[in-house]
Amino acid sequence: MGFSLTGTQVIFFIASVIVAGAVSGIFIGVTTNVTNSLSDKGDRLQEQLDTDFKIINDPAAIPNISGYYRLYLKNIGSKKLITTNETFQLFIDGDIIATANYYFSDSSVQPGDVATIYVDDSEILPGDHTLRIVGPLAIEDEFTFTI
Repeated sequence: MGFSLTGTQVIFFIASVIVAGAVSGIFIGVTTNVTNSLSDKGDRLQEQLDTDFKIINDPAAIPNISGYYRLYLKNIGSKKLITTNETFQLFIDGDIIATANYYFSDSSVQPGDVATIYVDDSEILPGDHTLRIVGPLAIEDEFTFTI
């Protein structure tokens, strides 16, 4: 003879438990991935907020000593800032300055401290200019000045 009504109900019950377990497993996996993604993005945002700098020169009086213009970069973030030609790019009026034509006074700057950037004076002609400095994590600052 065939299944009784109880046997059919047991099969449907077992099938529904299996389906419910599979669905809850998928939800747990998706929730874990979303949580990890949000945590990673939060960490990156925190690191970006901790990294910041500002050019603090007088725009009308850029010092030129021994063939180099001196620009002062202040670390206004809350983390140590690595200041090398590999971590910073300089642009004058939209044109990139070759890494051989500038260097930093220090290889790192603590929060609140200032580093000097020495830019070869052959890179900057007399007149009005815009300097853009792009640092770690694509943090940047623009500075308009006159030579």
